[in-house]
Amino acid sequence: MNSAITPKTIAISFFVVVALYAGAFLGLEHLRHRKGPWEVAFRSDAQGNPVLAISQSALQLTNVQLVLHGETASDTTGVVRFDRVQQRALFGQVIYEDLTFLPGVVTFNVFGHEIELLSRVLIADRRVVEWKSGLILDLWPTNKPATPLTAPKRRR
Repeated sequence: MNSAITPKTIAISFFVVVALYAGAFLGLEHLRHRKGPWEVAFRSDAQGNPVLAISQSALQLTNVQLVLHGETASDTTGVVRFDRVQQRALFGQVIYEDLTFLPGVVTFNVFGHEIELLSRVLIADRRVVEWKSGLILDLWPTNKPATPLTAPKRRR
């Protein structure tokens, strides 16, 4: 009696499964990273107000500026690309991030202002703002929410 399971069929099956797995993995990784990350430039304007300049290439957003009036930032300036988790904001703190599929969602608490970057809209101090390149949004101390967001407790 001739058995249908031979070392040759096992080897062929193994390589077919590995090829399917590799193809699925690489395809999902491409989908996850194809749109690219949020890029946030942390700097100060001429009056010394902290400014967050937001860009995202796939959404065709450039130079969206959030000016935080009445605040002072350290002399730290730079650009942070949110392409992996646990990136540090140069001022303020990252409260929440979901970067499973870029650009993802990034939420900041900057001097008590809540800023949330979503693909479809920007949420600043719990106000929904439509994305538009070149937008300058002024955030004043009176706009701050009464109870600012805090980072969720990490599970151990």
